[in-house]
Amino acid sequence: MDSLIYLYGALVLVAAALAAIAIRAPHPLALRGGAVVLAAALMSMGYAGFAELLGRPKPADLEWAARNTSEATVLAAEMREGEAIYLWLQLDHVDAPRAYVLPWSMEAARQLHQAQGRAEKAGTEVQMHRPFRDADDGGERMFYAAPQPALPPKLVHAR
Repeated sequence: MDSLIYLYGALVLVAAALAAIAIRAPHPLALRGGAVVLAAALMSMGYAGFAELLGRPKPADLEWAARNTSEATVLAAEMREGEAIYLWLQLDHVDAPRAYVLPWSMEAARQLHQAQGRAEKAGTEVQMHRPFRDADDGGERMFYAAPQPALPPKLVHAR
């Protein structure tokens, strides 16, 4: 959320700078007033656009900040055949879960479905390997059931 605030702040600064340049330009007053109105419209549309994007899943192809993430926990998933695979992922080193959308792939949907079944039987979570890999990478398993954690060592009492 903080990065979104900084991004919106940068948009406001750029729009204000452009409006200031337009105001100082040697043009008729109506044209300069129009530039200020357009800058205000840009700020409003930017705010509305950012607010709208907060509720939408991000296309995994557009993730650049967490591009090198090697593993993620799949908290929830919804597959819409022929449309997309919607995921709610918990990334390492990120506090809150994030929503992503993958383009539809029969192979990815099959792997996800199998991993969900195995994880349910084992009582573990579904993991996703390299969630933001490039589309040209192939042959790797994407979804899998996390292995069960090792049991704690037994305590031996000496007599």
